Amino acid sequence: MKKEILLGFLFMLLSVYAVKAQDCMGFNMKAGSGFDMNSFDGKGKLIATMHYKIVNVATEAGAVVYTIDFESMNNKGKSEIKNTYKLHCKGNILSMDAKSLISTEQMKSLENFQMKFTSADIEYPASLTVGQKLKDASLKGEGSSGPMSITTNILIFNRKVESLEKITVPAGTYDAYKITSDMTMESQMGLKIKLDLQTVSYRVPNILWDLKTESYRKGKLAGTTELIKIY
Repeated sequence: MKKEILLGFLFMLLSVYAVKAQDCMGFNMKAGSGFDMNSFDGKGKLIATMHYKIVNVATEAGAVVYTIDFESMNNKGKSEIKNTYKLHCKGNILSMDAKSLISTEQMKSLENFQMKFTSADIEYPASLTVGQKLKDASLKGEGSSGPMSITTNILIFNRKVESLEKITVPAGTYDAYKITSDMTMESQMGLKIKLDLQTVSYRVPNILWDLKTESYRKGKLAGTTELIKIY
């Protein structure tokens, strides 16, 4: 599996009954609302615009569940990646299944391998404080097709709230929490490929998604995303 596919992991349903999003952690999103983000390479060149649309808000097992359709368009307006996933909001925790890091297209390419996954959710608590340590997240998958086998592992660790900073993105100016983490991605299908990244994200408690993310490889900026619109 090529490094481009591994980087794709980074960038990267039906209802029981409808509820209002503000019932959990102050989120005001509802079905039909969403947000857009721009993605840039390490030199600041626009490479994609990402659209996230909430298609359903429901309750399942006491949690508010947001079903989100995701589509990434390249800088020429061509659709390249699509995915559908869920965010669960229960009590004071917002969580996303780490399997959501793999797009629909990537899953289709692995169909013949009958992949089996185990994961630890990516979690964000309702209340963030400087110095706070957040839970690790992981995804492990393995499968085979005849004599050929494939394994993939993603680990997000050393997650920590570093500071509270004022940042400005196209969607506005916010007092946001800066969260740092490390990410290791490994894949083996004959040849073993490993990719280590350091990430920085900026969040505010009442917005569903990161305001901004930065990815670094060997200390060099590899990519950035920015929130451009909430609707």
